[in-house]
Amino acid sequence: MLRTLLLGLGRAGAGLHLPVLARARATHPELFAGRPVVGVDPGPRPLPGGGPPGAGGDRLVVADSLQRARRCLDPAVTVVHLCTPPAVRGALLEEAAHLGYRRFVVEKPLAADRAALRRVRDVVDRHALRVEVVSPWLHSALTDRLAALLADAGQVRSVAVTQDKARFRRSLTGGSHRHAFEVEVPHALGVLLRLLGDGEVCAASWTDLRLGERVVPHMGGARLALRHRGGARGMVDCDLTSPVRRRRITVDTADGVRLVGHYPVAQDDDVARLDVWRDGRRARELFEDDALRRCLVAAYRRFAGDDPPGTADGLWVHARTVELLDDARHLAAGGTLPRLPRPGVRAASGSLEARRAC
Repeated sequence: MLRTLLLGLGRAGAGLHLPVLARARATHPELFAGRPVVGVDPGPRPLPGGGPPGAGGDRLVVADSLQRARRCLDPAVTVVHLCTPPAVRGALLEEAAHLGYRRFVVEKPLAADRAALRRVRDVVDRHALRVEVVSPWLHSALTDRLAALLADAGQVRSVAVTQDKARFRRSLTGGSHRHAFEVEVPHALGVLLRLLGDGEVCAASWTDLRLGERVVPHMGGARLALRHRGGARGMVDCDLTSPVRRRRITVDTADGVRLVGHYPVAQDDDVARLDVWRDGRRARELFEDDALRRCLVAAYRRFAGDDPPGTADGLWVHARTVELLDDARHLAAGGTLPRLPRPGVRAASGSLEARRAC
């Protein structure tokens, strides 16, 4: 059974990984040692609520450094959750690898850009690390259902993903994200790559977040369009100023079938919905979809040896996601790219004139 080292105790570490680990430990006790999670926070920011849940108790014990944590954790039976900003992933992977750790669960995206991705790959290769990237949408029951339906469907014409939520406070008070492409878009890109195969960014744009006189550049939202192999088109629209939460995926096929899926939007409700439109008729499916728990359980199962390494997604999808995000950032920063329409909304004439043709 495996122990856990949580490296980074901010929103991702203490706010997401810790409670999901508690659920995973309850449903799969054969994978997890019955010992507290050990946490280290290398950043200066305060912990949520003044301190992590269970600090000093039976859920989480906080150490003041990686070296101190190493004294109570055997790397041979420990999984390190790397929940720090993408820009510092390579350095922290290197430090943890020198202390003997070889199993890592890394928050998305795998790296901040192509240069950081090369550093991460170098550390992984030199130390023979086993790395799983946090990818709940790739482990989602909804994504599995879509993939199964498309395996028997006709040619896919387009897949459009809408990701809406309000993110004013976190963006206005700082944080690790440099632009909106890093927030929700990695989830969508992973699904597009799984359903449609590799693709190329052909248009991208971003907006600033504004509240009164305060402005956070490039954090209001992000849009991009991709051309995939075989001609299918992928679109992602992320609005971080939306008054409503929405995680929707719409798939249209050449034979007129439309699939409209809704991923869960809150931690307290893990039910997904799928509407299948065929010949003017709708069939609806509802199913439980605790995707992050499924993702972590799958990672620990592979680390424990029950599944061979890399059988789920490997690192290709996650590395390619970083490259596509980097391309989108460069295109959006060019200043001459179009304002992309929301999925399902017809563009005005000429509004999709872009540096690359979609």
